Amino acid sequence: MSEIMKEVTGQEIVAALRAVLDPEVGINVVDLGLVYGIKVSGRDVRVIMTMTSQACPLNSYFRQAVETAIRKYIPEAMEVDIEMIWQPEWSSAMMSEEARRLMGWRA
Repeated sequence: MSEIMKEVTGQEIVAALRAVLDPEVGINVVDLGLVYGIKVSGRDVRVIMTMTSQACPLNSYFRQAVETAIRKYIPEAMEVDIEMIWQPEWSSAMMSEEARRLMGWRA
């Protein structure tokens, strides 16, 4: 009898990514607006994201942290691909109201 494998959902990926904090500001990558897209095909996951700038020294850190979070919270995920893009360029307008509040900014 074959085991039925559960497909991964975008909602599960978003929940896992909320565990990935920017070590400089302590806010997760979702609320910072760094995640531009999530593509799920069966149990394969692709996260399309950016950094606050191309010169950000945390590129490798975020790639590893995102993959680690997905594998920790969604062990049934098979292939995990993190694609860094630079267009559109990130701006603080992409942050959630919660992130703005945590930064002490008015929403």
